[in-house]
Amino acid sequence: MSLESDSDQTGQSKQRWRLLDDPVAIRALAHPLRHDLMSIIGRLGKATTADAARELGISHGLASHHLRQLAKYGFVEQVAGKDHRERPWRLVATSYTWSRARETAEGSAAVDVLEQLTAERAVEALLDWQQRRADWPAGWRDHAGLGESTIWLTQAELAEITDAMDALLMRYVNERPLDDVAARPEGSVPVTFTLLALPGEPAPKPGRD
Repeated sequence: MSLESDSDQTGQSKQRWRLLDDPVAIRALAHPLRHDLMSIIGRLGKATTADAARELGISHGLASHHLRQLAKYGFVEQVAGKDHRERPWRLVATSYTWSRARETAEGSAAVDVLEQLTAERAVEALLDWQQRRADWPAGWRDHAGLGESTIWLTQAELAEITDAMDALLMRYVNERPLDDVAARPEGSVPVTFTLLALPGEPAPKPGRD
């Protein structure tokens, strides 16, 4: 699942994009177990409730409850299976933008909750990678992990940098929807990019760039 917070990337894309502007739906998505369920469905292409429960080591009932909540707010849907037994779930959209949600106080508060969850999951993923990276080839280790740079930038320069990063990533995001198994190159693995651009204090005075 790709989350694009500030720009609409719906142009020429194989992704199924959704504009998230409903604060209630945003808050419904801001749940770690629901993110895990959507990740599993994306990785497998589609998955039954039993598949998801088995992957996460949770009860069928708990998985069913959260999948129904995701379906209620339009994040997943059930599709026909190979037979008449349990129908698998698929992602309704594979990428999201919430660029307009901050136009209201309620939407801004909901986005804050979702961003906090995203940041917490990024930290967890980093700690997990630290435990696993010794088992990976040097080529993967050399280009993965955490980097940090602090630069004095103008507003225009910050926009230029983040737009360039978005453009570089969007080439691959648009070509390879998360649940499109056939679009994955041989030897590829899921790689998560979390961009944190955090201006420091003090804030510019009104009227200044």
